[in-house]
Amino acid sequence: MSMTCVARIACLVLTLLGGTLTAYGDELDGFNSAVEAASAHNRVAIGYLRTGNADLASLEIDRLRDSWMQLTERFSSRRPSAFEGNALYNKLFTGVSARLVGADIMLKTGRLDAARDALDAIRGDLYELRKASGVVVLADCIRDANAMMDALIVYNNRALDWDNSDTRSSLALKAVNYAAGLDRCDGIASEAVRAAPEFRRLIDGAKASLELIPKAIASRDADLLHRILIELRSFDNLLAFRYG
Repeated sequence: MSMTCVARIACLVLTLLGGTLTAYGDELDGFNSAVEAASAHNRVAIGYLRTGNADLASLEIDRLRDSWMQLTERFSSRRPSAFEGNALYNKLFTGVSARLVGADIMLKTGRLDAARDALDAIRGDLYELRKASGVVVLADCIRDANAMMDALIVYNNRALDWDNSDTRSSLALKAVNYAAGLDRCDGIASEAVRAAPEFRRLIDGAKASLELIPKAIASRDADLLHRILIELRSFDNLLAFRYG
C-alpha cells in the first residue's frame, strides 16, 4: 500500500473519529436541554400544586411525562460521557418514572402536597446526578441559592436578640453567602437568560434587598429586616419557580 493511500486512510479515520467524538461530546448539551424541557413542566406543575390548582397541575404532569418519555428514549441507552461511571445515571430513568406514577396517584386522590413532594424529588434526583459528575447547570445553582435563603430566613424574627454579637455576625455572613450564590447563578446563566428582563429583575432585585441588611443590623431594626427577608423570599421563590 502506498504512503499516499495510507495517509488518505489515516486522514479519513481521524475525520470520522473527530466527528464521532464531537457528536458524543455534544450529547451532554442535548441531555441538559432535554432535561430542561421536562423540568420546565415540572416547575409549572409544582407551582399549580402549591396554589391548589389540581386540574392545571394534571395537565403539566402529563406534559412532563411526555417530555420524560422522549428523554428516556433518547438517552437511557446513550449515556453522555460526562456521566461515565456515575451509578445514578441508570437509576434516574426508572426512578423518575416511578415518581411520576406516584405523583399521579397522589393527585388523583387529592393529596396535592404529596404529589408536589414527588415532583420536587425529581428535581433532587437530577441535582444529585449532576453533582456526582461535576455537571453544573443554572437549575442546580438556583437550588443551592434556595438553601442559602432557607438559612437566612430563620432570622425573620422580630424578637431577634440584637445584643448578641454572634447573631449579628451570623446574619451578616449568611446574607453575604446568599449574595455570592446569586452572583454565581448570574455567571452560570446563558447569555440569553442573563439578559432576560425577568431574570434580571429577580437577581438584581434580590441583590438590592441584600444591600439593605447591613443597615438593618446597624440600626437593629427588626421591622426593616422582616420586610427585607419577606421580599428576598419572594424573589427566591420566583427564581425557583422559573429557573430552578
